[in-house]
Amino acid sequence: MDALEISPAKTKQLLDQSEIVLIDCREQEEFELAKIEGAVLLPTSQWPEVHIRLDEFEGQRIVVHCHHGMRSLQVVHWMRQNGFPDAQSMQGGIAAWSQEIDPSIPQY
Repeated sequence: MDALEISPAKTKQLLDQSEIVLIDCREQEEFELAKIEGAVLLPTSQWPEVHIRLDEFEGQRIVVHCHHGMRSLQVVHWMRQNGFPDAQSMQGGIAAWSQEIDPSIPQY
């Protein structure tokens, strides 16, 4: 089983190599303010109802992010209990991504 969290730098490397599905668990309004290119929006408010959509990611490596990393940890715990034992949360969320990877993404 992989570590519960993954760094933004490692996430970017895996995303660039198309080795992960990046799930954004923030809400639609937050997604419209700032987003990581290629991320799939599945808001926390819709968990666990979105498990139907998760079937399309079966067998793929999944990294989840939110604003600062708290909601994504909750989602990853749920995912690990529901058939995705290697799901990971991106440490620091999109705020860390903006600081460390892509400063063009707005802070909010």
